[in-house]
Amino acid sequence: MRFFHIADTHLGAVPDAGFPWSEERRTEIWESFRGVIQKADREEIDLLLIAGDLFHRQPLMRELKELNYLFSTLKKTKVVFIIGNHDYLKADSYYSEFPWSENVTCLMGAECGSVVFEDLDTEVYGLSYHTREITEARYDSLKPEKKAGFSILLAHGGDARHIPIDRKKLLLSGFDYIALGHIHKPEIIEPNRMAYAGALEPIDQNDTGVHGFLSGEYQDGVLKTTFVPWAVREYIPLALDTKECPTNLAFQETVRMRMAARGMQHIYKIVLSGYRDPDIVYDTEACRKLGNIVSVSDESVPDYDFERLGRIHAGDIAGRYIEALYHPDMSETERKALYYGIHALFEMRG
Repeated sequence: MRFFHIADTHLGAVPDAGFPWSEERRTEIWESFRGVIQKADREEIDLLLIAGDLFHRQPLMRELKELNYLFSTLKKTKVVFIIGNHDYLKADSYYSEFPWSENVTCLMGAECGSVVFEDLDTEVYGLSYHTREITEARYDSLKPEKKAGFSILLAHGGDARHIPIDRKKLLLSGFDYIALGHIHKPEIIEPNRMAYAGALEPIDQNDTGVHGFLSGEYQDGVLKTTFVPWAVREYIPLALDTKECPTNLAFQETVRMRMAARGMQHIYKIVLSGYRDPDIVYDTEACRKLGNIVSVSDESVPDYDFERLGRIHAGDIAGRYIEALYHPDMSETERKALYYGIHALFEMRG
């Protein structure tokens, strides 16, 4: 038996609203999901498991119809999904009475239910969110009923407001595989037993790192799972030091080269740190125009010659501040405090 475990597709999300690539990302998220459907069909995967948050918010009827069409194109693959906290099953949700394709099972109950696939000797368990938040630990005491040889739990949660999970208890529950969703960063909690697939595509700038899904194969009583990188883009933090960026133009050129090396399709968070020449000003707005850059943070501090400044400003507030704090053996913390303080005084003077 072979399966794909995906989660947190967040269809309908528009990441980074206001940035040039935002609308393109909305389309890419749908296309990435469709690509997984097509791959499952080509490889004749038995089960497509979706561990919640198919949609970023309450789905529209037309969106459910588009989703169902994609599911219906699967010739062999059966789909099982649960509804997460983002698209929770509220009273007037279009999920409630939707006529899914015959190969699709939505485990819609607020309490854990299951579906048995006799031809696969597999039972899949899960429950759906009927409210935006669930603070009770609903998974920790679950046990499979062993109606089939292989048992899977679809679970969405893992923080205080969204079904807290005791990982040790859940690993002792008896499920052969626990397919988790809600946490966007992929995480293998126990190899071939319990994992967060992570978001299929990164949804915001905090979703750094590689994203994709898990592929599993159960054969002769042994399960083997593999993470499959899939996302079109990544959010990549770029940490630069002033030593490699001695001037503003050097800063921009370094950013450009680093992005080109990693891939211009990705989305970058730039952080510049270190001590800089006090005469140099980094143009962060110009830097943003170099590519897909969601944020630029200049955390550099002026590398002042405090002995010289102390002589020049002897008798004024800056000189007295330097005299009070400066000594040759300053710690890094003391040095930064002195830099920031002098910089603030000079800024106040204009």
